[in-house]
Amino acid sequence: MKKVLKYIVVALIAIVFLGTFIFLFVKSKPKEVKYHELTVEQADIQRTTVVTGKIEPRNEVNIKPQINGIIAELYKEAGQHVERGEVIAKLTVIPDMTSLSSAQSRVRLADINLKQAATNLEREKALYDKNLVSAEEYDQVQQQYNQAKEERAAAQDALEVIRDGVSKSNAKSSSTLVRSTITGLILDIPVKVGNSVIQANTMNDGTTVATVANMNDLIFDGQIDETEVGALAEGMPVVITIGALQDYSFDATLEYIAPKAVENNGSNQFEIKAAVKTEPGKTIRSGYSANAEIVLQRAEQVLTVSESALEFSGDSTFVYLKGADGAFARTQVTTGISDGINIEVKDGLKKGDVVRGNQIIEEK
Repeated sequence: MKKVLKYIVVALIAIVFLGTFIFLFVKSKPKEVKYHELTVEQADIQRTTVVTGKIEPRNEVNIKPQINGIIAELYKEAGQHVERGEVIAKLTVIPDMTSLSSAQSRVRLADINLKQAATNLEREKALYDKNLVSAEEYDQVQQQYNQAKEERAAAQDALEVIRDGVSKSNAKSSSTLVRSTITGLILDIPVKVGNSVIQANTMNDGTTVATVANMNDLIFDGQIDETEVGALAEGMPVVITIGALQDYSFDATLEYIAPKAVENNGSNQFEIKAAVKTEPGKTIRSGYSANAEIVLQRAEQVLTVSESALEFSGDSTFVYLKGADGAFARTQVTTGISDGINIEVKDGLKKGDVVRGNQIIEEK
């Protein structure tokens, strides 16, 4: 019995050793690999680039006041349409004390001159009625009186404009009324009733009361890298997509390429602009982030193959071409433009050839 048990134990040990040996032998054998087989096809291919930017109105205008003052009333708000010349806000004038004092002094001086001219005219008329002075002398005195009268009216107008922002003679064109200079959509009104505003002059840009733009004439404004700008030309078609409007794209036409680069994050970039063509009734808002897809190169009905089939060595490009015997032979090819997935083959292959891909499939 002990002898049988001993044989069994020995047999089990032998089986374990034999199994381990077989397992290690199988694991040490190189696994058979297969490659994807790719067919050379004839198709259209194009190289594109995507430029990030934003949508802007071509004509965006900041409306500024003609005088210093305080916002008394606002007649419009952002999002409303406004016609050229339409009133947006009304100001209460804050007169400059130096200018006001000068205007008041001018009125007083004009009153004195007018009073003296009236006295001279009355005296001259009495002499003229008695034929003691000539008509020419009387006309000169009459002219002096008319000039003094006109100067008094001009001085009064100037005083009213400085003091009130409007005079009786120009009430329709009051500088206290802030009017839109273009027809369009009000994008922003950054002021509130009670805010002080100043007019534009050589010392400052003035206060913006409203921003108005024509939203029917939009452009795409973006930046493109210097490595790709050489392939661009004005008039090229552009496809615009807006992140805020899913599944919506529209056409544009490249109309401007900056002649000078601007450094951005260590690279030279050029500004480009494209005229946007939107569908009627589609709301596009100013400042939308957008992408512009531009076709840099295009080839029609050329031989193409997946870029995964290529092997590079120095300045040469190779593929592994499948022969009649099923074996793959290293073959040099000449390539053209690429779309990032497929590449044009100019020489070395023909339509229907089968080449080896670089993706390995392991047998399990």
